[in-house]
Amino acid sequence: MPKPLFSHVTTWVFDLDNTLYPPAARLFDQIEARMTQYVMDTLRVPRAEADHLRHQYWRDHGTTLAGLMRLHDIDPGPYLEQVHDISLDHLDPDADLAACIRALPGRKIVYTNGCGPYAERVIDRRGLSGVFDAVYGVEHAGFRPKPEAEAFTAIFALDGVVPETAAMFEDEERNLAAPHAMGMRTVHVAPAPHAAAHIHHHTDDLGGFLARLI
Repeated sequence: MPKPLFSHVTTWVFDLDNTLYPPAARLFDQIEARMTQYVMDTLRVPRAEADHLRHQYWRDHGTTLAGLMRLHDIDPGPYLEQVHDISLDHLDPDADLAACIRALPGRKIVYTNGCGPYAERVIDRRGLSGVFDAVYGVEHAGFRPKPEAEAFTAIFALDGVVPETAAMFEDEERNLAAPHAMGMRTVHVAPAPHAAAHIHHHTDDLGGFLARLI
C-alpha cells in the first residue's frame, strides 16, 4: 500500500459505525431493530412493512431518518435518541487503533450519520476519547445524510476541511462517492472489497492500514 499517496493528507475523516469498530460487534443489529420499532410505532404499520420501509428509505433517501422526515415530517430528536439507546457491551477498547490515529499528521475528525452524543459514547467505549479534534453527527449537517454531497459540504465547511488535502475512511461504499468527487482520497473499510472508481483503497483492518501510513 503506497504511503506516498497519503503524503498530502492533512485532515483525516472517519465514519463511526462499522469503521471505528469491527462489524463483528453487531451494534447496527440493535440500531436496526430499534429503527423498525420506531417505524411501527410512528406509522402504525406491522413489522414486515416497517422493515420494508426502513430499507426503502435508506435506499432512496440516504437514511431511514431522512425518509421519515421528508415523507412523514417526523421530529428527528426523539428518533435519534430512541434508535441509539443501545448496549455497547460488545465493544472493547483498542489501544493500538488509538495510537495509530493519534500519530497521523494533521487534524482528525469523526463524521457519522448517527447523532453526536451516540458517537461520543462509542468513541469513549473504544478508548478513543481525546484522539479526535472534532465529532460531527447528522444534526451538524442539518439532518442531511451521507451520501448526499450537500451533507459533506456542510460538515467540511463547518470544520474547515479542504477536500483536496483530506482522506475519508468509510464502511459504506456509496458514502465515498461524494468525497471522491470532491478530491479526497477514499478508503473503504469493510470485510470484502468493492470495485468502484470512487474507491482508492480497501482494508478490512483499519488499525493495520493506518500503521502503514505512520
